[in-house]
Amino acid sequence: MILSKIEHIGIAVRDLAAANALYTTLLGVTPYKTEMVESEHVITSFFKVGDTKIELLQATAAQSAIARFIEQRGEGIHHIAYDVADIKAAMQYYANEGFKLLNEQPKRGADNKWVCFLHPKTCGGVLVELCQEICTP
Repeated sequence: MILSKIEHIGIAVRDLAAANALYTTLLGVTPYKTEMVESEHVITSFFKVGDTKIELLQATAAQSAIARFIEQRGEGIHHIAYDVADIKAAMQYYANEGFKLLNEQPKRGADNKWVCFLHPKTCGGVLVELCQEICTP
């Protein structure tokens, strides 16, 4: 099995502080982590409810994919991320199956993960993120 579970659901927001307050009330928990991801021009915060994680993403620059997403579609669900045991093997599998990879190599993402995105046009209109925990010695 390539995908083992939903790792998180990514939600694009305009104002992270306001969204954190809203989701704290909605979910009944506070974010366990806030993190800047410079390469993606976003600041994120993560909530955990049971086994499910919710990632809120706010753009930190106009060229951010999150800024473009909000400009075109407004706030809302941006992507669904799936946990994989071996991201390079998963990337090879999906490329061989005709899915378009948005990056050729895994890149460092938020929450200590290697990530790769699959183009929504090849995933039924959904941006899919593959995630593998970065092992540190």
